[in-house]
Amino acid sequence: MTKKKKKTNWKHYLPYYLFALPGVIYMICNNYLPMFGIIIAFKKLNFRKGILGSDWAGFDNFKFLFASKDAWTITRNTLLYNVAFIILTTALAVAVAILINEIRSRVASKLYQSLILIPYLMSWVIVSYLGYAMLSGETGLINNMILKPLGLEPVSWYNTPKYWPFILVFVHLWKSVGYAMIIYYSSIVGISQDYYEAATLDGATKWQQIKCITLPLLKSTMITMLVLQVGRIFYSDFGLFYQVPMNSGTLYSVTRTIDVYVYNALMKSSDFGMSSAASVYQSIVGFVTIIAVNALIRKTSRENALF
Repeated sequence: MTKKKKKTNWKHYLPYYLFALPGVIYMICNNYLPMFGIIIAFKKLNFRKGILGSDWAGFDNFKFLFASKDAWTITRNTLLYNVAFIILTTALAVAVAILINEIRSRVASKLYQSLILIPYLMSWVIVSYLGYAMLSGETGLINNMILKPLGLEPVSWYNTPKYWPFILVFVHLWKSVGYAMIIYYSSIVGISQDYYEAATLDGATKWQQIKCITLPLLKSTMITMLVLQVGRIFYSDFGLFYQVPMNSGTLYSVTRTIDVYVYNALMKSSDFGMSSAASVYQSIVGFVTIIAVNALIRKTSRENALF
C-alpha cells in the first residue's frame, strides 16, 4: 500500500515538475552559473592564464571604490536617488492605480493603462533622444517654445547641474510608474466588492473607503515591492544616469552613480576585476539590506514579512 501510494503521488506531481523544468533550467543558467564569476573580483585577471590561473589580488580590486575622491559623491547619489525613487514611485503608482480603478468605462480604463505603460516599454536610447529634443540649448522645445516666448533666458541644460536631480526624478517616474501601477492595480481589482458595498451602506465616503479598505489591503503588496526595491538600493539604472544626461562631464556631481562610475573606469582601464568587485559589493549590500528590512517588517507585522 505504501509503495502504491508513493507511485501514485509521483505520477500526480510529475506534470507539474515537467512544466517547471524549463524555468528552473533558465534560472540556474541565468542566475546561478554566472556566480562563478565572483572569483574575478579577487583576481588580477590575465586572459592568457584564464580565470582560475590568474594571480590572487585579495581585496585590492575593492579599494578603488573607497579610495577614490569620488567615493562619497557616487555613494550619496546612488542612495539618495533610490530613496526618492522608492518613495515617489510607490506613492504615485498607488494613486494612479486607485484613480484608474474608479473609471467605470472598461475601454477608457484599458486605454489609460496602455498609455501609462508605454514609457516603460521604451528603450533608454529613445528616451535620451526625447530628452535631448526637449533640453537641447539651441533647438530644444523648452528653450524655444516656452522660455523664449515668456521672455526668459534660455538655459544650457546639459551644463547646469542644479536642474538635473529634478529632471532625473521626473524621467524615472514618467518611465517606471506604469509598471508599478499595473501591479498595484491588479491587487486592487482582486479586492472583494463586498467591503465597498458594506462601507457604502454605512455611509462611508470615497476617501474613507480608500483609506480604510483599499490602502490596508494593499499593504502586503506594497511591502513586497518595498523589499524588492530596497534590495537594489545600491544599484542605479544605467540608462537613466548615463544616456539621459548624455554622459556630460559637467553634470557628474549630480548624475554619477556607482554603475556609471564603474563603466567609465572600465572603459578607461579595462580592469574587469575592478568591475566585478563593484558588482559583488553591490550584491552583498543589497542582500544585507533585504535581510535587515525584512527583519524590521517581521517585528512590526509578522504576517507581511517575506520570510
